[in-house]
Amino acid sequence: QVQLVESGGGLVQAGGSLRLSCAASGPTFRRYDVGWFRQARGKEREFVATVAWIGGSIYYANSVKGRFTISRDNAETTVYLQMNSLRPEDTAVYYCAARRSRGMGSLEVGYEYDYWGQGTQVTVSS
Repeated sequence: QVQLVESGGGLVQAGGSLRLSCAASGPTFRRYDVGWFRQARGKEREFVATVAWIGGSIYYANSVKGRFTISRDNAETTVYLQMNSLRPEDTAVYYCAARRSRGMGSLEVGYEYDYWGQGTQVTVSS
């Protein structure tokens, strides 16, 4: 089974940028759908972005559309989340998640994913 390791979190001022990485350990991300979720303190986990294996479809939460970009590397070993124009409300622990692609089910809900990383903290100061 695939194991996920996130990196790239940190402290940044509002308007700044960060790039998160999710590295696959074990199998690669070939034939996996991979998504990013986040959880702010005291709030429920929420969907951020996802990239499907089949067709490479990409989906974003409305709150990050136009500011965040998800991508997969050609070797299918890493999925990135480029975050620009960061806002204080983007502060959260960001989690990478993956599931074997099966071409059904919503990619925007956490329970569809089987594998999760440990999370990386992103803090945006005002």
